[in-house]
Amino acid sequence: QVQLVESGGGLVQPGGSLRLSCAASGSFFSSMGWYRAAPGKQRELVASIISGGRGNYGSSVKGRFTISRDNAKNTVYLQMNSLEPEDTAVYYCNARTFTTAYWGQGTQVTVSS
Repeated sequence: QVQLVESGGGLVQPGGSLRLSCAASGSFFSSMGWYRAAPGKQRELVASIISGGRGNYGSSVKGRFTISRDNAKNTVYLQMNSLEPEDTAVYYCNARTFTTAYWGQGTQVTVSS
């Protein structure tokens, strides 16, 4: 049974940093990453990474966010720096096998002064 357990969301001031974690279990995942959904907007890619590969980023977060992966722990991390109010959203962990995509329950990130 696949499980994705997210942590690390919260409230932060503009310019601040947060680190999200997603611990996965139950399968080998060829790709892991993060998506986000802001109120009134569609879910969009934040960043993704394949095993042993470099990160792939959405255009709005390039240069500010860094994705990394610990294959031994089956965990993906998202380091978010220079956060802006526009980054406010529910962030969802995504993990893909060769046939199926799985989603976490989501963690709220709010950037506000």
